Amino acid sequence: QVQLVESGGGLVQPGGSLRLSCAASGSIFRINAMGWYRQAPGKQRELVAARTVGGNTNYADSVKGRFTISRDNAKNTVYLQMNSLKPEDTAVYYCNLVIRHTLYNPTAQDYWGQGTQVTVSS
Repeated sequence: QVQLVESGGGLVQPGGSLRLSCAASGSIFRINAMGWYRQAPGKQRELVAARTVGGNTNYADSVKGRFTISRDNAKNTVYLQMNSLKPEDTAVYYCNLVIRHTLYNPTAQDYWGQGTQVTVSS
């Protein structure tokens, strides 16, 4: 019912910036919550940033002050602005959206993007 398409990953030098996008399409009444996760080789997937429908945000300590999660309601798109990137930020990044499909059914479902590679290296 809903498709997520991620974009914006790539190779960047330390200190550089990237903006990841996660565009949702399909049966969407409201995005209740959103998050960005990452998984580095040999490591578990970890939460990087999250935002509730009310606007409350939560960031991993390792990215506080450098990453910002935001949304464009009109486009059903979620962003992760990543500044001052470090080699340890290298990972596959996944968006996660909790989506309510209709006005009449409050049940929300969990969706994941396909992942986008971010490599920070000189």
